[in-house]
Amino acid sequence: MLLRTDPFRDFDRVFEQLAGTMSRPAVMHVDAHRDGDWFNVYFDLPGVDPESIDVTVERNVLQVKAERQRPAKEGVETVISERPMGVFSRQLFLGDTLDTDKLEATYDNGVLTLRIPVSEHAKPRKISVGAGSTGLRQIKG
Repeated sequence: MLLRTDPFRDFDRVFEQLAGTMSRPAVMHVDAHRDGDWFNVYFDLPGVDPESIDVTVERNVLQVKAERQRPAKEGVETVISERPMGVFSRQLFLGDTLDTDKLEATYDNGVLTLRIPVSEHAKPRKISVGAGSTGLRQIKG
């Protein structure tokens, strides 16, 4: 259903923290699970303005972009600045079994929730078996 796009992301993040070079945006943490006929994906985006969230799907590639900005106040001195700011971006590859045309998105308490239904053609279905002839032939002799 879902493939991670960057298996080395965690290694890069640790290296950048150790080296002090945070050139990439901070990690957008994701959880995903299937619940019956729905596939749910949760993105942690605390402090993000919902208007800055951009969700797109193109050819089964889901992309989420969001921006968090530090409020600028004149005369205020920053003492500690550890929370990542700027543009966050994450791509996920979705399987063909999901109906991305019916994707639903909500943002509540710092969590972006995407609900994607499983396609009708991917759901298990019962095949009826009709009665037919037995295939026996009569031989006249």
